[in-house]
Amino acid sequence: MLLREVTDLLDTWYDPAWADSWDAVGLVAGDPEAQVRRVLLAVDPAPVVVDEALAWGADLVVVHHPLFLKGVSSVAATTPKGRTLHRLVTGGAALFTAHTNADAPAYGVNESLAHAVGVRDLQVIDPDDPPLLDKLVVFVPDADADRLREALAAAGAGAIGDYDSCSFSASGEGRFRPLDGAQPAIGSVGSLETVAEQRVEVVLERSRRAEVLAAMRAAHPYEEVAFDLMELANRGSRRPTRGTGRIGDLAEPMSLRDFAAQVDAALPACAHGVRVGGDPDRQVRRVAVTSGAGDFLLERVLETDADVYLTSDLRHHRAGEFLEHGGPALVDVAHWAAEWTWLPVLAQRLGDTVGDTLEVRVSTAPTDPWSFRV
Repeated sequence: MLLREVTDLLDTWYDPAWADSWDAVGLVAGDPEAQVRRVLLAVDPAPVVVDEALAWGADLVVVHHPLFLKGVSSVAATTPKGRTLHRLVTGGAALFTAHTNADAPAYGVNESLAHAVGVRDLQVIDPDDPPLLDKLVVFVPDADADRLREALAAAGAGAIGDYDSCSFSASGEGRFRPLDGAQPAIGSVGSLETVAEQRVEVVLERSRRAEVLAAMRAAHPYEEVAFDLMELANRGSRRPTRGTGRIGDLAEPMSLRDFAAQVDAALPACAHGVRVGGDPDRQVRRVAVTSGAGDFLLERVLETDADVYLTSDLRHHRAGEFLEHGGPALVDVAHWAAEWTWLPVLAQRLGDTVGDTLEVRVSTAPTDPWSFRV
C-alpha cells in the first residue's frame, strides 16, 4: 500500500478532528507516495521502539504519543527527539501519531483497556456532543443509482446509529437541454432530454461534507450534478459511541483484591505494578475505565454507579479526596501498560481490513519511564 492509503485509513477510524486542540496528530514524517509493507505499532516513539523498527525493516511506525507536542525550530540530531526523527527518516521509516483522536471512539484506547480487563456491555461515561448533520439530495439516472449509493456510503454518508448505507430513493423524471459547449453523458446538444432518474437522500456528518461531495461527483455520470445540501437542526445518534471513559460490568462480581489481580494479569508487566485504593474485600462488578491520566474525570465517575475506577497517573490529594466520598474504589496502573492494550486491537483491525497486504507487528518493548521499584 502507499503510505497515504494507510494514513487515510487510520484517519477514517480516528478522525484528526476528534483530537484535543492542544494535541499534535497525523503524519509526522514520510513521503505519502512511498510504499508501505511493514507497520510497527507502539505507544511511544522511544529509542527502543526505533531500534525495533529499524531492525525489523518497518516502513511505518504508528504511535499513540506524539514525538513533537509543541512547535520546534530544529529537528537536528543533537537532541533526543531530533535523533529519533533523524534515525527513522534515514532508516526509511515513516512516523504517524494517533493520540487523543484515538482515545474516545469505538475501537479506541478507552474501549480497548476496558475489554482487556474483562469489562463488558460498555457505555460512554462522558459522551462527546453528537455530530452536526447535513442532508444530501442528489438526482441520478436509474442505471447509476446503485453505484452512487455505494460511493456515498463508502465516503461515510448514510451512517445512522448502529446502521450504515442508509438512504431513501424515489423515482421520477429529469429534464434538461445541453447547450453549446456541453459534453453531455446522455443526450445531445440542443435537444431536450427526459431521463428516468432517482432522487437519492442520505444524511452525513458535517465534518465529512467535502469527502462525500467529492465521492458524489466522482461516481455521478453527469457533467453537471443536480443536488441539494441542507444543514439539519437535529444531531447524530442518540446512543453515543464516542466520548471519554467507559463503564460496564464484569462477568461475575469479585473482590477488589481479585479484580486488581485480574487487571495485573491482563496488562503487560512493568515496574509500576497495580496500585489499589479501597477495601481489598469489597465486592466489585461495575467498573469505570479511562486510559491515560484520569484524575480529570474523578468528579464525573463519582456520579456513576461504578464500584471501582481504573485509570492511571492519579495524584495523592485528588485520589485521597475522591476516596473520602465513599464512592468507587481506585485502581491505578501504568500509563504505558494501559494504553498498550489498544495496539493489538489496531493490529487486528488493520489485518481484517487489508489482509496480508501489510505485515503488522505490535511492539512489546516496555517504554514506561520507570525501570524498577524498591
